[in-house]
Amino acid sequence: MSAAELVAAARRLDAAGFMPSKSGNLSLRDGDGFVVTPSGLPYAGMTEADLVRLGPEGGVAPGARHRPSSEWRLHAAIYAARPELGAVVHTHSPRATALSCARRGIPAFHYMVLLAGGPVRCAAHATFGTQALAEACVAALAGRRAVLLANHGAVAAGTTLAAAVTLAMEVENLAGQYLDLLAAGLEPVLLNERELAEAAAQFAAYGRGG
Repeated sequence: MSAAELVAAARRLDAAGFMPSKSGNLSLRDGDGFVVTPSGLPYAGMTEADLVRLGPEGGVAPGARHRPSSEWRLHAAIYAARPELGAVVHTHSPRATALSCARRGIPAFHYMVLLAGGPVRCAAHATFGTQALAEACVAALAGRRAVLLANHGAVAAGTTLAAAVTLAMEVENLAGQYLDLLAAGLEPVLLNERELAEAAAQFAAYGRGG
């Protein structure tokens, strides 16, 4: 994974409406630290030189042109807790953010929640940019790859940046479907453990050919 890919992903999500008013942030694991998008810089004009490298404790590498995203603690905490993850995407995508403001997660109404590892939880509320938010996010992310942040937005993570971006987009899709059901006055029928396990088995063989 490269800095160029990180910039391209940020621009793609911004163009899709996932990062209103310079919100949201993305990062890539880089050795024992990580590279994160800068604070307050419009994504459309961001370049590789604008990215900020941080050590595992949040120290900014020499030569940085900007301050790191205000949510750098969240990214650092995820990487520290989940060594298998290589990329983190935090968005303020409209439908996922709306659902987070009700402090509701996304239940197993559709098998695509398996992309996140199961139903998507909503983390406890904490002020943006704080260690408390980072810790709440990591707790809700246990056994999962995506989480909603109460009254805030969504986080998706993956072994690769492509996986994290794909998951962020699917979380938004699922949140929209769930909100549509609720708006229609319907409570979705949730998949049970057996049905989810069968879907997971299908996922395991998906795209592998005869």
